[in-house]
Amino acid sequence: MRLWRMAWTYLWSQPLTAALNLLLLSLGLGAISFVIVVSEQLDAGMRRDLQGIDLVVGAKGSPMQIMLAGVFHLDVPTGNIPLDTLETLRAHPLVERAVPLSLGDSVRGFRLVGTIPQYLEIGGARLAEGRLWAKPMQAVLGAEVARSTGLTLGQQFSSSHGLGEQGDAHGEQLYTVVGVLAAQGGALDRLVLTDLASVWISHETHQAPIAAPVKDVQADKEDHGDHADHDKKGDDHGPHGKAAPVSLPTPTQPREITMVLLSYRSPLAAISLPRWVNAQPGLQASAPALETARLQRMVGAGETVLRGFGLVMLISAGLSVFVALLHAVRARQSDLAMLRMLGASPARVASLIALEALSLSGLACLLGLALGHGLAAGLGVLMAQQQSLAVSAWWFSWTELMLPALGLGLALLAAAWPAWRAYRLDVTELLQAPH
Repeated sequence: MRLWRMAWTYLWSQPLTAALNLLLLSLGLGAISFVIVVSEQLDAGMRRDLQGIDLVVGAKGSPMQIMLAGVFHLDVPTGNIPLDTLETLRAHPLVERAVPLSLGDSVRGFRLVGTIPQYLEIGGARLAEGRLWAKPMQAVLGAEVARSTGLTLGQQFSSSHGLGEQGDAHGEQLYTVVGVLAAQGGALDRLVLTDLASVWISHETHQAPIAAPVKDVQADKEDHGDHADHDKKGDDHGPHGKAAPVSLPTPTQPREITMVLLSYRSPLAAISLPRWVNAQPGLQASAPALETARLQRMVGAGETVLRGFGLVMLISAGLSVFVALLHAVRARQSDLAMLRMLGASPARVASLIALEALSLSGLACLLGLALGHGLAAGLGVLMAQQQSLAVSAWWFSWTELMLPALGLGLALLAAAWPAWRAYRLDVTELLQAPH
């Protein structure tokens, strides 16, 4: 303990040099920690949102744009497609599940999505309170939407045209909150979910009667058993139950949807189904796995640059620590000789130099990890304001365990030669040297 205290005193005997070395080490470790924390969260969030979605079908346009709009809800859709497309896709022998989405409105900046309850099965979402919609103009809020807007069960709200906050309000059509989803860290947290017919009703200038509801064709193919979320009247539908009634188009008023999320029945579908979709008039297929890989390659350049910046900072800090310790050994030769005369062994004198470097590195590791998670917290706030992907400061990765080892190893490497010089110190020459 006395040796540690002495090493700490020696370290801060030159505060400016120690502070500079501490800053360089902390910045390098903090940059690497930030990259690890953010990249792993984004990768985990993408995998979670992609779960159960093999193909996205939308209007002709960019496959990347379709994927970003339909899976992550980070872009505007390429347009609408006829509702008849849904039944055509469901009838295809290679399609296991087809879930429609209707976009175009928002609620205080959060996207309103018309869909069917099967959409919740894709992401494995569950209700925190309330139930799913049983008829049009009922809505289920994502966890982030409920937290930010303060809306609770039974309250009513109106939507705005467009996917931002500047659109015209549909004040004449009010939605009622009937459920709130549990937080799951994905795109569903930022969405307001409702029935497909709700979106059609909101966009009708003159409210024509909606066709009589019929059961979802896809839901009739599967028997999901009993529901945990049925209310006393039995008109509630849980996330794993049959889909709510979907309104079909009347002959004079054809309906449209924005896109369809598909699940493959067979791995062979990945080869033939996208080409078949692209051959249909007005339809564009987007494979989320391929588009996400392309997106990660594009974004990966910035991640590599930031990692490289951190490594350069660490190498610079290591060289700076090496020079500082070497200079310290030369400046403290008389003190080290006195320690030897008082009975300290050469190894003990060398360990004093190593402990000085380890003390600096240990403090830098703590500050670097705190800096990395602090930057992640700031980025999370900015992304939350943009209703983008979720990033938290409380994400801890096993990969971060290498950072203390990296910092301490670098400190020992920088202290190796100065410690060896202290170990080989000739006390006799120092005592005979003129002062």
